[in-house]
Amino acid sequence: MRRALPLALGLLAALPALAGAAGLPAVTVQAGPDGGQTWSLSVQVLVLMTALTLLPALLLTMTSFTRIVVVLAILRSALGTQQTPNNQVLIGLALFLSLFVMQPVFQQAWQQGGKPWLEDRISAEQALQRASVPMKDFMLKQTRESDLGLFLNLSGVDQLDKPEDVSLVVLMPAFLTSELKTAFQIGFLLFIPFLIIDLVVASVLMSMGMMMLSPMIVSMPFKLMLFVLVDGWALILGTLAGSFYTG
Repeated sequence: MRRALPLALGLLAALPALAGAAGLPAVTVQAGPDGGQTWSLSVQVLVLMTALTLLPALLLTMTSFTRIVVVLAILRSALGTQQTPNNQVLIGLALFLSLFVMQPVFQQAWQQGGKPWLEDRISAEQALQRASVPMKDFMLKQTRESDLGLFLNLSGVDQLDKPEDVSLVVLMPAFLTSELKTAFQIGFLLFIPFLIIDLVVASVLMSMGMMMLSPMIVSMPFKLMLFVLVDGWALILGTLAGSFYTG
C-alpha cells in the first residue's frame, strides 16, 4: 500500500508527458496565456461527472432543502400521524419546493458560469468561480451574522472587507446552523396549536375518568380537521417558500 501511493502520484505527474508522447486526443494539456494549464474537454467532463457525486451534500449544505425538510418532519410529529406522509413523500416535496425556491439562483449561476463554459468562452475554474457568486449571495442573505461570526472566529479570520469575501468552507456551516435554527423556530410555532388540542383532549378525558384511553387517538382527528380547515399544506408551503425572500 505504501509503494502504491507514490507510484500513483508519479503516474499522475507524468500524465501530460505520456499524453503528448502517445498522442492521445482524450488527454491533452495546453498552456494558457497566463502561464496556467488547461486540460482537454474530455478530462474536464470526467472531473465534472465525478463532482456530481457530491450533489447530495451540496443539496444539503447550499440550498433551502434543509429548512424545508426539517419543518415538514416537525409538522408530521405535531400532527401525530406517525409515518404519514412517509419519508419519501416528505423528501420529494422538500426537493421540488427547494427547486422552486432556488430556481432564480440556479438560473443566474447558469447564465454566469455554466453557459459560457459550455460555449468554451471561459475555463472550468472561471465558470466555477462565477457560478458560486449567486450561491454565496443566497446563503449570505439567509445566514445570521452571529453564526457567521462564530465560524469566522473558529477559522482564525478576524474581519473581512466585505461579506462576499467569505469562503465557502466557512459559509457552509454557518448557513446550515442558521437554517436549523430557523427551522426549529418555525417548528415551535407549528407545534403550539396542536399542543393545545392535545392538552384540551387529555384534560377532558381525565375529567371523564377515561384515563385508559390514549389522548393521541382522540386528538388526532381534531388536529387533522383543524389542519384541513385552515388549508394547512398551502399555508405551510407558501410560508416556507416566502421565508427565503424576506429581508
